[in-house]
This record gives sequence, structure tokens and C-alpha cells, in this order.
Amino acid sequence: MSTPAMVRPRPVHRAADLLAAYLPGSFFYSSATGSLLADGVHAPVRAGHGSRAAAVSEALDAAAVHGVEDPVVVGAIGFRPDAEASLVVPAVVRRAGAPDGSGPAGAPASAKWSITPRPEPEVYADGVRRALELIGAGELDKVVLARCLEVTADQPVPVPALLSRLVRLNPAAHAFAVDVSAPGDPAPRALVGASPELLVSRRGTEVVANPLAGSLPRVADEAENRRRVAALLASAKDRAEHAHVSAQVAEVLGRFCVDLDAPAEPSVIGTPTMWHLSTRITGRLADPTDPGSSALALAEALHPTPAVCGVPVDRARAAIAELEPEDRGYYSGLVGWSDLQGDGEWVVTIRSAEVCDRTVRLFAGAGIVAGSDPAAELAETSAKFRTLLRALGLEGTA
Repeated sequence: MSTPAMVRPRPVHRAADLLAAYLPGSFFYSSATGSLLADGVHAPVRAGHGSRAAAVSEALDAAAVHGVEDPVVVGAIGFRPDAEASLVVPAVVRRAGAPDGSGPAGAPASAKWSITPRPEPEVYADGVRRALELIGAGELDKVVLARCLEVTADQPVPVPALLSRLVRLNPAAHAFAVDVSAPGDPAPRALVGASPELLVSRRGTEVVANPLAGSLPRVADEAENRRRVAALLASAKDRAEHAHVSAQVAEVLGRFCVDLDAPAEPSVIGTPTMWHLSTRITGRLADPTDPGSSALALAEALHPTPAVCGVPVDRARAAIAELEPEDRGYYSGLVGWSDLQGDGEWVVTIRSAEVCDRTVRLFAGAGIVAGSDPAAELAETSAKFRTLLRALGLEGTA
């Protein structure tokens, strides 16, 4: 009589193990739903500038045919319609639970830094004034203007240490590190961040989106924080800005979903550095077998939301191209993963930076609507830079 073959249990990892195992060139992603570490490249996704979701679906089908067990695609897509993308079917994927925030954040790299704002703060404020003129003339309802900090160290910036600090300091965020190296880069380039904003996730028939818009900086004094939360909820300007975003997200998801739940009133969520008006929108897919309702297809249908672009979208994009001197690259694009079943999770690439050797390029933006104040919008971008600056040991320098 033959002995039954022993079934080897699948390895169980801890989120901390995956974080410790991250090396430059890997893909790391963690959120409240779990952690994922991907290594190696089974196949790149040749997406061009068309539908990345269609290319991803083809790549996943091909990987399954070639014997890849439970294939996934991981990576990032830039902001513009013609932006670069870095998407691959990895060779090895490990999963774990969500980070729990345990363990010390560790000290930032001991380096000497120089910081160059692009553009200068007064130029950014002038751009806000020009955007307000467009809004006053009726050409726009809202536009999101971003600015950049180029931070340069006297030694190469260690991406694994930066990622580890971001996860430890922001355990509830959607943390990520993606290799986005491109021809012509002087060294490998990594996109690293801790985004608070879920663009869309899909699990079976369940779809969730969590748009954010309307923000105030968080401070050390808890009484003042309570005042700021109340002020944010009472602010007509911030609520109007948020309504643009949540209405658009609900309208798009309504094309794919039944039983859509979009709360009429926003709530407030906090990060270690900011308070945001938030609406959690949920729905059930009408046809989960439709390739056009995969996680990435939904993300492409939603992107760009008014939280990172504006209303109307085409005119806002044109204003961004006109008023922002720096190309956003991957900032305010998408980062995440999708699997063969169409499930996945994609977040908005904010609170992020691109790291190449000794240089870190950070971006932060603010939503400009009627009633915006240039000085306040400049201050909001400075507050949003704090997530990355804190992880670099440079908080207070924006």
C-alpha cells in the first residue's frame, strides 16, 4: 500500500518579515488588508499608452498558461494619459497580514542634505492665483496644483531603510516601493510612499473606494486637533471640494455596480501629519466576470479623480500642464496589484517620492477652488511633505 504524499503547508509570513526582506528592485505593498512582497520578473507588461488593464489581463492569462501559480501583476502608472508605467508579472510573490506598527521606526540616514523647491514657494502661490483667475472666469471648478522638493544627500539614499521608516511611522497607510527605473536614469530609480487614499479595491463582487479631499495639518496639541476636525467638517469650501471628488467616484462606480453605498456626509480620517475629509464608497459588481470590471479597469475608469486633477478633467489637465513647471511623473498616478481573478487594490500615488541614488524628488498638491487662499494652499503642500520629510529625518524643512 502506498503512503499518501505529504502535503507541504504554504509558508506563513509576518508583515515585518516581508518588510525586512525588501531589497531595491523588489515590489512591496502593505495596507490594512495585508502585505505583499514580489521579487524577480516572470514577464514585463507591455502596456504602451492604451488600456493598461487589457494588457495586464493578457499578461496574467499568459503567465497562467506558462504554469505560474496564482499570477499577479504589480507596479505603478504615472499621472498623465501618456505617462510611463512600470508593471510586471513577478517570479515570486509572498503575502502576509497587515503591518501592526510594532517595532521601532529606526533612525533616518545620517546625511547632509540640500533642498531645492521647484518652483520657489512664491512662484507656486502665483500659480494658485492664476488658477483662481481661471475658476473666476468659469473655465474651471477645481484644479489641483502640485509642487516639488528636490532633496539631495551627500551619499546614496537607502531605499529599504526609508521604506521601513514609512511603514513604521504610518502603519495604517498604503505603503509601497516600486522599481520604476527607465532608460537614461543615472542609477536605479524607486517610487516609495505611504498613501492615505485608496482609489479602488476589488474582492470578488465587493468594490471599495475611499476618496479624500479637503485637508488640514495635524498638530501635537490634541485640543487643537479636535478644533481642526470640527472646522474641517464645518468648512463650506472643503466640503464643496470633497463633494466634487466623492460624486465623481460614485458616478463612475455606479456604471459597474449595484447596491452602491455612497454616504451623503463625509467623515474625517487622520494620518500622523494630516486630517482629511473622507467618504468610504462601497458597491457590489453587476458582472464580476466582465474583464472591464477588474480592479485595474475600475482604477483606470476612476483616474484621475478630482482629488488629484480637477473639474472638468480635460481643462484641469491642461491647466496643470500650463501652471506646473515640473512633470509629475508617477506622483498622483496609481500603484498596486491585480490578480488573475480581477481582484486587486490600487491607491493614489500621493505622499510619495522618487529616489535615484542621492536624489529624492517629493511632490505634494492642494485642491484649488473658489475661495482658496494662495498662502493657505502653499502651507497645505508643506504639511503634506511632512510624511516623507519625517521619514528622511528632515521634518520642518519644507
